[in-house]
Amino acid sequence: MAAPASPPTTPHLFVVLGGTGDLMRRKLLPALYHFHARGDIPAGSGILAVARAPLDDAKFQQVALDALLAAGAGTDGAQDRANLEQWCARTIRFQSLAAGGSAGYAALSARIPQVEKELGLAGDRLFYLALPLQAFASTIQGLGDAGLAHGPGWTRVVVEKPFGRDLASAQQLNALLHRYFEEQQVYRIDHYLGKETVQNLLVLRFANAFIESDWNREHVEDVQITVAESLGVEDRAGYYESSGALRDMVQNHTTQVLSLVAMEPPGSLDADAIRNEKVKLLRSIAPLAPGDVVFGQYQAGGIGGQSVPGYRQEPGVSPTSDVETFVALRLRIANWRWQGVPFYLRTGKRLPAKSTRVVVTFRAPPVAFFHRAAAYEMSPDRLTILLQPDEGFELCFEVKVPGREMRTQTHRMSFRYSDVFGSLSDGYEMLLMDVLRGDPTHFVRADEVEASWTLYDPLLANRPPVRPYAAGTMGPAEADQLLEEMGHRWDESGLSGGS
Repeated sequence: MAAPASPPTTPHLFVVLGGTGDLMRRKLLPALYHFHARGDIPAGSGILAVARAPLDDAKFQQVALDALLAAGAGTDGAQDRANLEQWCARTIRFQSLAAGGSAGYAALSARIPQVEKELGLAGDRLFYLALPLQAFASTIQGLGDAGLAHGPGWTRVVVEKPFGRDLASAQQLNALLHRYFEEQQVYRIDHYLGKETVQNLLVLRFANAFIESDWNREHVEDVQITVAESLGVEDRAGYYESSGALRDMVQNHTTQVLSLVAMEPPGSLDADAIRNEKVKLLRSIAPLAPGDVVFGQYQAGGIGGQSVPGYRQEPGVSPTSDVETFVALRLRIANWRWQGVPFYLRTGKRLPAKSTRVVVTFRAPPVAFFHRAAAYEMSPDRLTILLQPDEGFELCFEVKVPGREMRTQTHRMSFRYSDVFGSLSDGYEMLLMDVLRGDPTHFVRADEVEASWTLYDPLLANRPPVRPYAAGTMGPAEADQLLEEMGHRWDESGLSGGS
């Protein structure tokens, strides 16, 4: 939910560190070409890919053309192909960092104004770190020492997740960024925050009085946030063995959803007003006790009728690995709105279906006379907010079954984005446009990163035992016990199968 009046973007140079990588080919190049094709950015904006590969402009322009063709661009006839080729030749340049170290960044510092002069640009620059975490520090220092943290126009830097591996490393990375860049120049990107349905959480809550008036401890019994993945580790074993589900999903994606679900109303749509409330919420979460956390790891099983191996049998995974592929948490928010309401978070790989959802269960009416007869099979009212893949929401409520007898049934009232708006984008393009416009609303601020790591850092130092669960199930039995101890159970509707 960006501020309603965003300033127009200006002609700029989009500099991608890691310019030959997968993120550049699959996400960034197609997004930037779409901006051009739709007229979302001014003509004349340029792209400078930076990597260690020994390429020149012409060779990388061919790499970019192949990537865009593979993504479906330029396939609508000969003229469309010719337009794409012309755009690549006119827009894209390449700078090699083969020299390494300070010499490589000095060469980059000299090349950027040359490209800007060639393209007629005034000096507005965006540096995108499409790099693994271990390369962030040296890249930030290289840019800063080469004098690239500030230029003739605006300068912004986008940093991909994960932002640090723990609290100490996140603090060190923030300190390094702030040595060269001001906080308002830094955009820590989490693609979940670009999803329309995630941004709609604020609209759903604060633009609908009947929801917000019940969004508190007086009316809510519990809140569940599930980020389920049916895929396994796939080809990411090298990354995942050093990460695990807590770092990969909980500290960022899942906690971002939590903060938007539970935060207080901001004073305005100003970026800092919204982010202040998110930080305040994270700082209100009580420290996690050992009994509040369950780690799991998938074993061999079946999904969608197909047999799949266990995590330890995946290529590149140690046969004795204790890396968690599943996390379930029970959180307590120690503030006026949520005191006494448990928040349950879970995420895992090789679960039955891919789904991200928030389930808010409301308290039973204070006079429960319908429960006194066996004929009344009452279910609590529930609001399910579906973030992916079938975006929308459902409200479950009780109705009387027609007839002489007083019998009730649970029915669902639903809304689907696809029925009204068609398919939704994955959010990357929206976030990139926000950076170009200088709108940091949907990006993570330094204190928010550190508040999140403060919550989860103790689990890295004192890891819970890793419980096994069969692929195709909803995780280890201990995750169910987290809720049963409080008289609750996971809502599994729509999660029993899929691909």
